[in-house]
Amino acid sequence: MDIAEHQEGAIMVLAPSGRLDSNSCKQMEDCLLGHIGQGASAIVVDFVDLAFISSAGLRVLLMGAKRMKKSGGKLALCALDPNILDVFKVSGFDRIFTISENRAEALQAIG
Repeated sequence: MDIAEHQEGAIMVLAPSGRLDSNSCKQMEDCLLGHIGQGASAIVVDFVDLAFISSAGLRVLLMGAKRMKKSGGKLALCALDPNILDVFKVSGFDRIFTISENRAEALQAIG
């Protein structure tokens, strides 16, 4: 998995590609929590190139959401594949995260 990082004004955009599963979740965890630890107050995770997410990937995102909430920051997700969106709905994670159809909407939602 690769994670593209892009600063959009005050918002950090992380765009993982491939699969977010037990083999790659440590990389995503280090990236996401690293930015939070460095003081990022707004992060968008863009799923446009993500093909799959496992429970390990969901755990990393939940951990990031909890840390952002604790620090008063905001975390949003966007461009979820329909299958990935179904995973979020079945697990109830769609009620935890701000989920937008595309990056522009996500940036506006937390900007």
